[in-house]
Parts: sequence; structure tokens; C-alpha cells
Amino acid sequence: MKKSSRSDAALLWDESFLWGLMAYRALRNNGLPFRLLRGVDIREGRLEGYSLLFVPGGWASQKMMALGDKGAEEIRKFVGKGGNYLGICGGAGLATKDGMGLLDISRKPTKERVPSFNGRIGLSTTEHSIWKPLLEMPKAPPAFHAWWPSQFLVKDPGIEVLARYGDALPDSFSSDVNVGDTNAGGNWAELENRYGINLDPARLKNEPAVVEGSFGEGRVLLSLIHFDTPDDQNGALVLKNLWHHFGVDATQHDMKGRVGKQTGRVSGLITELEQAAADLIDLGTRNFLWFRRDSMLLQWRRGVRGMEYCTLYQMVKELCQRRRESDARQGSASERDFLEIKEMLLPFTEKATRLLVLERSAMQDGQITWNKCDVPEIGQLRMELFSDSKSYGGLFKKLIDRIDSHLYSLMIEQEDGY
Repeated sequence: MKKSSRSDAALLWDESFLWGLMAYRALRNNGLPFRLLRGVDIREGRLEGYSLLFVPGGWASQKMMALGDKGAEEIRKFVGKGGNYLGICGGAGLATKDGMGLLDISRKPTKERVPSFNGRIGLSTTEHSIWKPLLEMPKAPPAFHAWWPSQFLVKDPGIEVLARYGDALPDSFSSDVNVGDTNAGGNWAELENRYGINLDPARLKNEPAVVEGSFGEGRVLLSLIHFDTPDDQNGALVLKNLWHHFGVDATQHDMKGRVGKQTGRVSGLITELEQAAADLIDLGTRNFLWFRRDSMLLQWRRGVRGMEYCTLYQMVKELCQRRRESDARQGSASERDFLEIKEMLLPFTEKATRLLVLERSAMQDGQITWNKCDVPEIGQLRMELFSDSKSYGGLFKKLIDRIDSHLYSLMIEQEDGY
């Protein structure tokens, strides 16, 4: 990997998956330079020379395990000596008292949150530089995207709240409930009683959404808003402002991929993997289990693991595209990698197909959730494919880890070729 200068930004890749890919594309699309790092790099002291560490979304607990105690300590040293930390969603949770403790804030217990809000929401912002020139535009308060966020508990007066939630926009959802339709003619209290969780996005109003504080000599900015959402012009503007705010050199390098020759064998494997992942998404779509929200995210019905299927599809698609752009320097090794992924992916999609069909049928008989259903076969398949954990587990975690590892290698190989 190329050496960095003190004005460089690093993107922590580990345990981010779909959210890491989203952040990667947002930074690339907006001409914001950065280098990819993994937990092992941080443990080896390779944050030296960077001015900013950006940690995207994902499960904070799994990010913490990937870093280990030494990695977390290296990040604390980095920020304490004047480095900057930017965390979005799961990356924000990693920096709270529940994680590395960069800021003296905590996260609300799940039962006190609106845990399944997803979509656009207005923000009430301060005069901070990251919001310019949005504050100068003659329109309603700017809207951004929040995707299943946590909620902050901020008691330290030294922490500045840069934005608070406003009103959810009509096209947003809480779980699989549309906000605009429910506000117009539904009953949030009745739905909350039926779902057993907080749903009404009005509960979010005035809650802290973006905060900033200090740790040692460094700055820490934590956001529950996804400024890296695809095609979000407001988010893109804030990302650029953040790079300027943290003093990152905004000179963009040419990172376009190179297309190399492929063997027919590898080309065939790529097609097979892409088709298997696409077939799974098509199955869910025609069975009314989900629909597309944007270029990367699905909106799914309560009772299916929509995030996992969405993540798998996007990661497989990116992996295959990266392989097409590779110069095939690792020819046979790449073929072995793809064969290993195929041997994991095809049995997974076969069982997932069976599970989705069963879940679709179970929805007709009564309400089901991601972890509750009276059909024994559904329970067995869920345990095998995903485990009983809400975070990633089971065969899915083994498969996505393998895809992620190979994808990361291709990304580094292509970037270091320039």
C-alpha cells in the first residue's frame, strides 16, 4: 500500500460490508481521496501520517472485535495525539462509551429507541461549517437519510450537538410501515402495540443526530445520518465539507479500474455467481417481500432478513465487477477464490430460496418477525443460515466474510496499481 501524507484520510473497511461499499462509492463519486485500512493495519501502527479516520456503518460490536484491544488503543492514541475521527451510524456507535470511549456519550437501550426508522428526515442544524451552504438556501430545513440508526444519550456539556432530528419525510419508513401514509390515515399507537416496538418517528424529533467533541488533542464527529447515501446531494455536500473541516487534502487521484483479459473459466464463474445472487433478489421481489429503495438498498417486509440479502447481492455484484476490471495478474489464484465462493454461495442461495418461500407463506397465516415464527423448518433454516443473533452470523457470516476478503484484495490491488 502506498504511503500516506499527514493530510490523508483512511477508511476502515472491516465489518462494514454494504455500508463500507456505500461509503467507498460516495467518497469516490465526490472526488474525496482516501486509503483503505483494515484492523490489522491499525494494530500495526499504520494510522501514522493520516489526519482522519472514517469509520462507516455496520455492527459496532463486530467492528470492535475485528479491531481487538490493540487496534482500539491505536485509534485512541491516534486521536489523542491530534488525529480526527469521523463515525457514521455503526462507526459512531464504536466511538461511544459502549465502544472505544472517544466521547462521553452512550446509546439508548433498544426498547427506548425507534429502532427501525429508515429513510429521509429533516434536520435542525447549528451554524457549523459542515452545513454550508445548505443553511443559505431559501427552503425548508435540509433533509438527509437515516438508516436504522441508534440514538445518542448526551449529558456531557463539552459535546456540541451539531444537528437534531426534525420531521420524517412522507417517503420514509419505520420498519415496513410507510410514514406518510400512516400520518395521513393510520394509528401509530395501534401499530406499536402490534409490532411490540417504538415506530412513530415523531419520537425522534429533537433527538441528537450529529455531535462533535474532543478526545485529547483530536476531534471526534459522530453522525447517525448517512451522508454517504447514494444520489443524496445534501449528503455529498456535507461529506465535502467534512473533508475540508478535518483538513484533508481534497486532491483526487485517478482511480479508474483497468480492464484486463479473463480466462473463459473465471468469466463463467463470475456469471454464475452474479446470477445466483440476482435470482435471490428477483425471488423476493416477485413474492412482494421487498422492493428497491435506491441503487443499493431494499425495503423489505417485517419477518425476512432483507439487510442480509441486500448486502449479499451488492457485495457479489461489486466483487464480480472488480474481477472484470482486474488485469488478471493472479489468474489461477482468483479462479480458486471464486470456486470457493461458489461452493459456499450456491448452497446458501438454495436454502435461502426455500426459507423465503416458507416465510412468505407464514406471513399469510400470521405475523412473524426476524426471530419469531412457529414453523419448525423456518426456525431450523434461520439458525443455519443466520444464527439466532440479530447481527450477522451463521453461514451468511462465513460467506460474506469470504467475499469481503477477496473484494478487499482486489480493491487494494487495483488502487496500488496507480
